Amino acid sequence: MTMKSRKRQFSGLEVSLMVLFTLVLVVAVAMVVLLATGEPGTIKDDTDSGTDPIVPECPSIPDAERVDCYPDGGASRQKCLERACCWSPLNETNVPWCFFSKNHGYSVVSESKPDDTHIEAKLTRMDAPSLFGADIKELTFYAEMQTENRLRFKITDSKQARFEVPHEHVQSLSDTPKGPLKYRLELTQKPFGLKVWRTSPEKLLFDTTLGPLVFADQYLQLSAKLPSHNIYGLGEHVHQTFLHDTNWRTWPIFTRDAFPNGGTHNLYGHYPYFTCLEDASGQSFGVFLMNSNAMEVTVQPAPAVTFRTIGGVLDFYILVGETPEAVVDEFTKLIGRPFIPPYWSLGFQLSRWNYGSLAEVKKVVDRNRQAGFPYDVQYTDIDYMEDKKIFTYDMEKFAELPQFADYMHDAGQKYIIILDPAVSTGQRINGPYEALDRGHAAKAWVTEPDGETPLLGQVWPGETVFPDYTNQACIDWWVDEISRFYKEVKHDALWIDMNEVASFVKGSIKGCADNKLNYPPFTPQILDDLMYSKTLCMDAKHKWGNHYDVHSLYGYSMVLATDKAAKAVFGNSRSMVFSRSSFPGVGKYAGHWLGDNGANWNDIKWAIPGMLEFNLFGVPYIGADICGFFDDSEEELCTRWMQVGAFYPFSRNHNAEGYADQDPASYGPNSLVVNTTRHYMNIRYTLLPYLYTLFYKAHVNGETVVRPLMHEFYSDSKTWALHKQFMWGAHLLITPALDPGVEFVDAYIPDAKWYNFETGVKILDRKVETKVYVPLDKIGLHLRGGAVIPVQRPDVTTTASRRHPMGLIVALDDNKAASGELFWDDGDSRDTVSSGVHIHYQFSVANGVLSMQVTHNGYTDPRNLKFENITVLGVTSAPALVLVSEGNTVNALSESQIQYDTYKQVLHLKNLELGLGKNYTVNWEAKITGNIDCFPEEGENQVECEARGCIWESLSKPRCYYAATHGYIINNKVETANGITVDIDRNTEFPSQRSRSRDISRLRVEITYLSGKSLRWKIFDPDNARYEVPIHLDLPATPETDENKRDYKVQINDKPFGIQVIRKETSEVIWDSALPGFTFSDQFLQISTLLPTDYIYGFGETEHPSYKHDLNFHKYGLFAKDQPPGFKLNSYGIHPFYMGLEKSKKAHGVLLLNSNAMGHNLLWMDVQYADIDYMERQMDFTLDQKHFKGLPALVDQMRAEGMRFIFILDPAIAGNETKGSYPAFDTGIEKDVFIKWPPELSNDIVWGKVWPDYPNVTVDNSLDWDTQVELFRAFAAFPDFFKKSTAEWWGEQIEYFYNNTMKFDGLWIDMNEPANFVHGTVGEKCLGNPELEDPPYMPPLESMHRGLKHKTLCMNSEQILADGTRVKHYDVHNLYGWSHTKPTHDALLSTTGKRGVIVTRSTYPSSGRWAGHWLGDNYSAWNQLLKSIVGMMEFSIFGIPYTGADICGFFDTAQYQMCLRWMQLGAFYPFSRNHNTINMPRQDPVAWGHEFAAMSRNVLNIRYTLLPYLYTLMYEAHVHGSTVVRPLLHEFVTDEKTWDIDRQFLWGPAFLITPALDPDVTVIKAYLPRGVWYDYHKGTSIRSSGEFVDMDAPIDKINLHVRAGYILPWQKPENNTHYSRMNPLGLIVALDDGGAAKGSLFWDDGEGIDTVQNGKYLSTSFSVFDSTLTSEVSVNGLAEADRLTLGVVRVWGLSNRPATVTLKVDGKPEVNLNFTYDNEFQELQIDATPQSHTIETPFKITWAA
Repeated sequence: MTMKSRKRQFSGLEVSLMVLFTLVLVVAVAMVVLLATGEPGTIKDDTDSGTDPIVPECPSIPDAERVDCYPDGGASRQKCLERACCWSPLNETNVPWCFFSKNHGYSVVSESKPDDTHIEAKLTRMDAPSLFGADIKELTFYAEMQTENRLRFKITDSKQARFEVPHEHVQSLSDTPKGPLKYRLELTQKPFGLKVWRTSPEKLLFDTTLGPLVFADQYLQLSAKLPSHNIYGLGEHVHQTFLHDTNWRTWPIFTRDAFPNGGTHNLYGHYPYFTCLEDASGQSFGVFLMNSNAMEVTVQPAPAVTFRTIGGVLDFYILVGETPEAVVDEFTKLIGRPFIPPYWSLGFQLSRWNYGSLAEVKKVVDRNRQAGFPYDVQYTDIDYMEDKKIFTYDMEKFAELPQFADYMHDAGQKYIIILDPAVSTGQRINGPYEALDRGHAAKAWVTEPDGETPLLGQVWPGETVFPDYTNQACIDWWVDEISRFYKEVKHDALWIDMNEVASFVKGSIKGCADNKLNYPPFTPQILDDLMYSKTLCMDAKHKWGNHYDVHSLYGYSMVLATDKAAKAVFGNSRSMVFSRSSFPGVGKYAGHWLGDNGANWNDIKWAIPGMLEFNLFGVPYIGADICGFFDDSEEELCTRWMQVGAFYPFSRNHNAEGYADQDPASYGPNSLVVNTTRHYMNIRYTLLPYLYTLFYKAHVNGETVVRPLMHEFYSDSKTWALHKQFMWGAHLLITPALDPGVEFVDAYIPDAKWYNFETGVKILDRKVETKVYVPLDKIGLHLRGGAVIPVQRPDVTTTASRRHPMGLIVALDDNKAASGELFWDDGDSRDTVSSGVHIHYQFSVANGVLSMQVTHNGYTDPRNLKFENITVLGVTSAPALVLVSEGNTVNALSESQIQYDTYKQVLHLKNLELGLGKNYTVNWEAKITGNIDCFPEEGENQVECEARGCIWESLSKPRCYYAATHGYIINNKVETANGITVDIDRNTEFPSQRSRSRDISRLRVEITYLSGKSLRWKIFDPDNARYEVPIHLDLPATPETDENKRDYKVQINDKPFGIQVIRKETSEVIWDSALPGFTFSDQFLQISTLLPTDYIYGFGETEHPSYKHDLNFHKYGLFAKDQPPGFKLNSYGIHPFYMGLEKSKKAHGVLLLNSNAMGHNLLWMDVQYADIDYMERQMDFTLDQKHFKGLPALVDQMRAEGMRFIFILDPAIAGNETKGSYPAFDTGIEKDVFIKWPPELSNDIVWGKVWPDYPNVTVDNSLDWDTQVELFRAFAAFPDFFKKSTAEWWGEQIEYFYNNTMKFDGLWIDMNEPANFVHGTVGEKCLGNPELEDPPYMPPLESMHRGLKHKTLCMNSEQILADGTRVKHYDVHNLYGWSHTKPTHDALLSTTGKRGVIVTRSTYPSSGRWAGHWLGDNYSAWNQLLKSIVGMMEFSIFGIPYTGADICGFFDTAQYQMCLRWMQLGAFYPFSRNHNTINMPRQDPVAWGHEFAAMSRNVLNIRYTLLPYLYTLMYEAHVHGSTVVRPLLHEFVTDEKTWDIDRQFLWGPAFLITPALDPDVTVIKAYLPRGVWYDYHKGTSIRSSGEFVDMDAPIDKINLHVRAGYILPWQKPENNTHYSRMNPLGLIVALDDGGAAKGSLFWDDGEGIDTVQNGKYLSTSFSVFDSTLTSEVSVNGLAEADRLTLGVVRVWGLSNRPATVTLKVDGKPEVNLNFTYDNEFQELQIDATPQSHTIETPFKITWAA
């Protein structure tokens, strides 16, 4: 039931009394409020007091200098004027419309200077309205000049103490200036302001007269104008750029658990500190406000900065430095130097939130261990705990956690646990929560305002209390709990989180009181605009004060407490703490990570400015969660992040609960993530000694570790805003890819000499914005010249890597100087710097000498570490001698310890054994003598040297050398018109050199003047016939007897005997063997000569890193062997020939005719090859009917389409087949074609083993190679191709195969060194004279210790020459491939009736008459591209122009970019073939995808276009002996710059090829000889005075140039040459400055035999003079079917458009031709195709103006 209420009626008196009571109450309440809020020395807002309003005095200032008078927002004209501020609205809302007038601020009442380093002043507030109330009227200003570079000034309440930060390090400072001050402080009186000036040069740095000082109880403000916009720092936020945007940006500072998602909100740390680069001088300063209250900082375009804080005092430090790094030094002196992390903490680390169980943790650990990349540390997040309670672990899912640390330690790894500060108030599952109980007993918690009741919040475990780390009782409790838990669960370091402090409820479970702390009159622009959002109430109590004041110190105080705990737990072991929340000074004890980022491309970018800022803040142990914390990390992103994360100081991959695994191994064991992690973590671990030293320098000198480029290159304004690149220290530049789908990144290369870190090659870019090529598996790494970087061989953990030898990388600068340091200790103990238990090295390089000086030696490494290798980048020439000195002991490095890369200009010094802790010098510019080596063998020593009658000098090179008269002496000399004959006798004053090789005492020398340009000398035993090379040379029929017609003269030296050949024209001695050491014994012959210059080329076949030989005591063995190319390894052929250049810029060649072992989609495709897999069990002349049954039909189809087929033949013939089943062997036995033992030893065949298998076996490829050979390879016999019967037998087999099995067009002969898979013979016991297998002198051959029989036949095997002479294989081994070639050539021609082609692996001089050559079984490696050019140029001078290398490499897996660059280069090999080995991925162009195939097609298109020119060059080589692939020096020999060039080459005289030979390049440095050159791709001209130029080289381009003055014939390309030969002939006419050009064409049917000898060809020359192109025919023997019609003529370099173009042919009327003219490119294009003119008829084309 309800009732209506009745309204009561009041009387008039009652109403009057009520009104009066209300008025009294209002007044009373107002008085109570006034009394309650009134504070001594504060002034209340009198806006409504009734007094006259203050009229603002508004200054006339630029908009950029306005200081906001309404930072709380919502300004209006009325509100602004109420504050006595200036109102001036603009059309930009970010500029303050309401700004301070001159009415605000303070005045100086008094000023005093107690001494030269202190200023004190009393300030009083000017009469102006208050912004937020409670302004303090009287202030004290106190300034102290603490050091020469540091000024402190503090402004505080004169009457009452206010909260100040109780900083543990700053409080302990007692610095005083020790020299003249670098700054000057100036005060202004009214309004108060201060100016800080730099004294030299005088410059105003910090000017607060820009705006007024505001100092209220809860609002303090100071503004200052700065000298530049180059502002860095302030934090913690996500700054998307390192350089601040000064366009009115406001940054709140107040520690907060928030996501770093790119907004301007406040994050985990509190850093009211910035640095300012003043100008290009590098002079900089820093500004630090020591204040922990919530604040905001505004930067504005004046440029200026405004600090607004809501408590504490204004305690500023101004730090003045000469460089940006010097400011960091000053700041870390102030707040505390960074700690040196334990060495293991620099390793790679893995973590995630919620693995779920320890079993899953171990699974992740194991799979990442198995992936084989460096990995040091594993974490567990809060999921290891019981219900997320700290100091507990989950007894079910993590039951074995107490043993987990041992599991990690057993593998040399570490384990880190997380600890949050919040402590659950709940009980444990099985009993009390003792850590909580002990905390209660210690009263360890932050309390409510009553100071007693623990404040309750909510975090991960639910309801929680919060430790008060400012309370000593709490610190003691915390240390005790960590100690207790360590005894339960071993771990190696502590990760502290959630310490901003974070709570999941606002303030507390009870909420927060409505007071001025929780709701201050002004709230900075912090996240949520609520002080206690996601943290504690501001009126909560700590020992240090209200949470309002100390909130941002919570993480700092927790770090201090945790450091104490770490010392208690780990003792002398350094351990580590790293924290999410931080404050200036945290870096002295802890590291930091950048918080809970996301797996996205923004966050990978923003991590770099974050790292750079924390290095400014004195926290260099910094990193971001690699691959992102939140969200799934796609493989490309994680790949890129692992690359850049490998260069985070703190390198950890960590992700959140509920997202896909992102540890590297989770992507798959062979994933790109794993491979890139392995590669770049190995580089990181290699560089750990350098990184560790950087931390030492940070600890001692305050240097940054991760460094912005502007800190090193501050004078370059382009570096000031860079934030996508960074440096390690001063020397390593890191350029990551930070966007998806990119292969090129924009980068800036500052002004220094830089080297590609991964290749060692000096880059050309310098002080330039460029694009760095970073395919998905690469990051840009460059080493700055001037660095000496300590390194160590990496391993999978730092524990293992620290056991390995150390090394140095020296990168020379422009002055060929460098310097560096190394700090080394045990990596784990505390305080090794202060205790002196460490080693410190100072490295320096000058004048080719590296000094390794120990400046402190207080530590002995138990592993007795050595410096093993030293790599020096930028050494411009190979060292003649390298000396290593320790004290008075000087040792020369052996040849095997020195490796020099001519192209890269990198010197490698190996196997040095330099003890750590000792002083050394290493000199690579030591001088050598001109003495001749008397002990070329290994193992030289003084006793054996002097026993040979030679001279020993330990510091000479060579150390053992011949005396001046050692050798032979002339006995008799007879000179005739034909030449000179000399008898010489051995100088018996000296003992015999080798007892096992009899000296021949008397010799005869015959010198024959072959022609005016050639001569021959032969030195032989006149009394006993010796083996001579059975090769016919095309020598002149009669000598040149007329001395006047000879270009040379010959002189004979008497003692020691020697021959001197002198060029008459220049008087240069081009051969001079008048040197000691000439030796002629049974098995050792030696002759030496002086050279006219350092420039010699040739000698082969060995891999040479450059075309020009390095003359610094290198030995190259020459002995044919199945040996893949490698530095100084003897390979397939023998070419004892060299070409030398003379000072007069003329050239000569020398050939030693001796065959013994010696030292010194749609693509253009013509030819398909078949390797041995087409054969039945790899047996010659068979076809595998199971796998290749359809091959003959396929070959027929291909040939019908105009293609060609070549198959392989090895010489070895299988010998284990059933008689009658293998005709090749049966008929070979019948005809006695196989190599046997000499009859006196045995009548048996010298059996070997090569590719053929036994019948009826299944090869087990899992077995090792030697076991496979023993079990599965058949006996094999080797044909003796010197015998006529063998040549006939070989031809019969080839013909039979062609007619009965499969057609072919050429033959590829391989393994003809000859190669053998057993050493010598089956059973490896060679019969006969052991001196032939292991001669008295063994040249420097591969596996020389195994003897000459290694991988070939016994040297005692017998072969029979065509004339019946019996010789040992010892003498003719190097001729085996040569003897194999001609019978194969003859058989091919007689079988097919066509010219065909032979390609052979083993060669000897004159092999080029019958065959081409490929450079053997090379590797898929970048350095092979250059080596292929060197090899081609060498074989050009060896007379084998049809040469090439296996494009993209034979061994190993090719890489996309490398293979593409190789396809570009290989398109210009004369022999152009892409070939790789079994079990390797496909590397043909189509296999790489459409884009690769298209780029390959484009370059092959160019090759096919120019085939008429290439074919003509081959004709010129055949007729005139000219080169096809041609070094530049051959055309420009007078230009000495060309003598060293081997990265470019010519086709003939006119077509210059400049390939890109290195990874990641987009610009290459190339040489253009003097003259005009035309870009082949565009036809544009380039004039060169003979200079190096930069050429653009994008990934799809090879640079090609046509030389002015030449005409190149061409044809439109087709799918193969069969069809392209049918197209009209075009001409490229490249005019020179005189408008002239010349060229030629050779043409025949393309396959006929002896077309030149039989005159069945066309030879035409072309020339241009006076605007007329003329052809002249010298030979016209073409069949009608082979005639060419004239097509398009392209004339380059024509400056004006012609009016007409006409064609004139004798006997026919002149006709006009169609043409076009491109004025931009100056190209005239003439189309003669419609005339159907065949070019065997001469013609003239004229273009008339």
